[in-house]
Amino acid sequence: MPNYKVIDGALRLQPREGVAGTAAQGRHVALVAARFNADIVDAMVVGAQAAWLRQGGDPGSLLLVRVPGAFELPLAARKLAASGRYDAVIALGCVIRGDTAHFDFVAGEAARGIADAARDTGVLFIFGAPTTENVEQALQRSGDDAGNKGFEAAMTAVETATLLRELG
Repeated sequence: MPNYKVIDGALRLQPREGVAGTAAQGRHVALVAARFNADIVDAMVVGAQAAWLRQGGDPGSLLLVRVPGAFELPLAARKLAASGRYDAVIALGCVIRGDTAHFDFVAGEAARGIADAARDTGVLFIFGAPTTENVEQALQRSGDDAGNKGFEAAMTAVETATLLRELG
């Protein structure tokens, strides 16, 4: 039975004291990651993999798929969800504001595409794509576990998949 605890008014899945979590055992998750802004996204992928392992996930049950950029995340994520093989799909990318409106279009359309795919497929999607003003902010969101958006996305995927399974 998962160990839940109320933290900041929210029900959170907690690993048992002194041992690694087990919530990810038996689950299959697809991780779709953009190659654009590779240094940042790669660090988020490492964070997601660390969270997966911390929750007892089998490394062979976490598929990593690469796409060119954040704009391509929704289509690949939708295809993976439609396969019926995954409990959750995590999309990781990073969009950094530049001098043109490109930022607004890419970030907005990627988010909309992920939301549409989740609604249309009924599969759990986690969108871990920080939209930042500059590289420094992006690096802050891809650092250690505490602020790593990939780590947070994988923890959220496992927690929510567990909750959904318990809800039936």
